[in-house]
Amino acid sequence: MIEVVGSRLTARIYDPFLWLGERLRMQSRRRRLLSTANGRVLEIGAGTGLNLSHYPAIDELILAEPSEPMAQRLETRRSKLGRSAQIVAAPAEELPFEDGSFDTVVSTLVLCTVLDSERALAEVRRVLRPGGRLLFCEHVRSDSPRLARWQDRFADTWAGIADGCRCNRETLATISSQLEIVTIERANWRGMPHLVHPLVIGEALHPAPTTSGGRSAS
Repeated sequence: MIEVVGSRLTARIYDPFLWLGERLRMQSRRRRLLSTANGRVLEIGAGTGLNLSHYPAIDELILAEPSEPMAQRLETRRSKLGRSAQIVAAPAEELPFEDGSFDTVVSTLVLCTVLDSERALAEVRRVLRPGGRLLFCEHVRSDSPRLARWQDRFADTWAGIADGCRCNRETLATISSQLEIVTIERANWRGMPHLVHPLVIGEALHPAPTTSGGRSAS
């Protein structure tokens, strides 16, 4: 059982804290990433709803957010935007959905904060249909040895400041252990502390099952 206790202070300051980073390209990254979302879509760790205005026309949108204070702000934004979406109180590690029930899963700046990223990605794989996609934008451990050392050194301090966010997670490796990386872009999260500058943005596929002859199962 994953217990998530969300801070009202974190929910209150989340948008102001990300304000500069959003204007220095993160907002446009969200828009570009989400433009390919299709079918039945699940967003894990939807937070205050910074992605909501960027979704195209889709069949259904479900927003999983385990923190009650965050979910309250998420509902406020959803209502103001007039966006049709269902908000579900669930952590990424315990998704209350059937196997293969989504065409797209979205994860933006979430996998740094979940308690168990491997378990969360296993759940993402489970709820994706074969051929379904994970669209992700996550900050990760740096490829620069110097910055990676600083991330390791201040990981616990940063987690204490940033409500459990782990700045040195090897998130891309965790994604690739469960799904097939299709596209990947590396970038810097400008307007934010250096510890969380390294970003990976891309798409990962739930491979369709294959027969022993290598063909997709019908």
